[in-house]
Amino acid sequence: MNTCPISLQQYKVSSPAIPTLHPNCTLTWRQRKLIVRPSESGMALLPSLRRQDWLIDCLQRSTAKVVKLDPALGEAHLKFWADACQQAEKPVYLRLRSAPNLPQKQCPWGWQLKRLLDWVAAAVLLLFLSPLMLVLASLIAIFSPGPIFYYQWRIGERGKLFRIIKFRSMVVGAERLHHQVMTHQQGLHKLKDDPRVTPLGRLMRKYSLDELPQLFNVLRGEMSLVGPRPWALYDAVRISPDLQHRLNAMPGITGAWQVKARSHMLDLNLVNRHDLNYLSSWSIWCDFKFLLLTIPKVLSGFGAY
Repeated sequence: MNTCPISLQQYKVSSPAIPTLHPNCTLTWRQRKLIVRPSESGMALLPSLRRQDWLIDCLQRSTAKVVKLDPALGEAHLKFWADACQQAEKPVYLRLRSAPNLPQKQCPWGWQLKRLLDWVAAAVLLLFLSPLMLVLASLIAIFSPGPIFYYQWRIGERGKLFRIIKFRSMVVGAERLHHQVMTHQQGLHKLKDDPRVTPLGRLMRKYSLDELPQLFNVLRGEMSLVGPRPWALYDAVRISPDLQHRLNAMPGITGAWQVKARSHMLDLNLVNRHDLNYLSSWSIWCDFKFLLLTIPKVLSGFGAY
């Protein structure tokens, strides 16, 4: 198992910088969609793609209603475009091949019932858990000065990018150290002794308390209570191309991987296989079963770090 030094002192914290974009980028307009792909041609890069403020201005002036990004652009470039699209108020998606076997296509009425139950359950849980969430927010403010919440780009239904919400469990600026800390991590970018995690964050992670704000993602229609793992950009771009169609599925707070394996299984393709098995055999009863199984897993801290 790969281990990580327990101190942050050896890691250099640099100021945030705009990544150097792919020198050759192909932009295609198709039915009011802007498709962005890497290109091997020798065409010059548009000046507006070198600075995020210029790109935001171009997107705001563009007649394109949707932006679709090829996963081959890589994590830094996807994040650059996603941030710009958010500022320009343009929906942004990963460009994925279709997935005809998704539950919403196989059982539309069952899927509509699932979404209704998601919304009702999330609203009730937020009402019930709001005192605990207020306590956690106060503790973060006291013991780890900085933002209360942590936002990160994740892949949602039909490849739509959305910002997942969590209680911040790491030091401020932890994202800038991500690739230094995860240098030798081959599978999912999860590390048991991650030096960026605060003492309070470690406690929250043990019992999955940092994930409670994801109930807001459920209310916004970006996530479900039960579903496949919500993939971060740095993991999504490393998924085998023949499995990337799985990113079309709506992610969930809990699901097959979280209940059956969690951090005990970090192989990207094996995690995907768990999710694909869930999608192929989906039912309302299956979701209910995973919700019940989640309770003892959370209380025991199963595979959490």
